Amino acid sequence: LPLKKQPTLLVVCGPEQNGSIGLVCARHLRMFEYEPTIFYPKRSSQSLHQDFTVQCEKMDIPFLSYLPTEVQLLNDAYNLVIDAIMGPETEHKEVKEPYAGMLVTLKQVKIPIVSVDVPSGWDVDEPAKDGINPEVLISLTAPKKCATGFSGNHFLAGRFLPYDIQKKFELNLPEFPGTECVIEL
Repeated sequence: LPLKKQPTLLVVCGPEQNGSIGLVCARHLRMFEYEPTIFYPKRSSQSLHQDFTVQCEKMDIPFLSYLPTEVQLLNDAYNLVIDAIMGPETEHKEVKEPYAGMLVTLKQVKIPIVSVDVPSGWDVDEPAKDGINPEVLISLTAPKKCATGFSGNHFLAGRFLPYDIQKKFELNLPEFPGTECVIEL
């Protein structure tokens, strides 16, 4: 991620696992001197997600109470958006509010979007024409089928995947050099 004079970024979190990954992402970015702000409209009742939320709050990461629909406000306030709204567990055809409206807004921003695992609005098995169009995709564990239609910068974070799972699903993951946990595909 680029470190600018004002390294501000917006982390948009959904209610499922991808949202908790967004919270962890915000926490890590804060440790590397970025200035994340989180929008997490429907907080999960799962204790792990609540713990991640508390950790972010204790690191003085601000939470937005609403996502501005005025796209220029987002373009002016942030240098980057992290899309951690919907993951592979989300049925993209049944996107309800507030997420449908959030996708409409995010499709219009001019700042770069980085999607975690699956770009929000995409089907896990195929690229979507109606989802957001990120500049960067960070696949977790292994690239999903929809990533074949992704044309931006694509990274894989998946060094931790056990060999028996890799063999079972014939994943043929790339070698991670040295101690790297992320590799560009």
